[in-house]
Parts: sequence; C-alpha cells; structure tokens
Amino acid sequence: MAKEPSLPKDIAALSFEDALKELEGIVQQLERGQVKLDEAIQAYERGALLKRHCEQKLAEAKMKVEKIVFSADGSVGTQPADLG
Repeated sequence: MAKEPSLPKDIAALSFEDALKELEGIVQQLERGQVKLDEAIQAYERGALLKRHCEQKLAEAKMKVEKIVFSADGSVGTQPADLG
C-alpha cells in the first residue's frame, strides 16, 4: 500500500477545531458556486487535505481513549483506556 504524502506544514499545525472550521468554510464557498474554476479546484484540494488531517486527529484521539483487549476466547476488541 502506497504511503500518503505528508500534509503541508500549515495544515499539519492546525488543531482539529481550526481545520474543521476552515473545511466548513471551503464547503460553504464551493456550495455557493461563486468562485472561478481554478479557485474551486484549489479550494477542493485544500479541503481534501484538511479532511485527511481531521480524520488523522480523530484517529489519534480514539487511540488515546481506547485500548485493545483480548477476550478469553481469543477474540479481539477495544475498551476504554484507564486514563486515571
């Protein structure tokens, strides 16, 4: 499986909330349809990168609050992590 290219530094530095806010703004801008084609393509590409960044942040958060557990029957599952 090919490794995805790294995110631009300005996107990688964003918090989840800031990235999501910018992504929502891009979606609204594209939905209005009042941008030139080249600008729409650039906005879409940035939006895709922001989406990927948000997904990565969510996956990281999920891993922090869940841990992998093995049941007596050998099945694998998750349970909330002991953070205290």
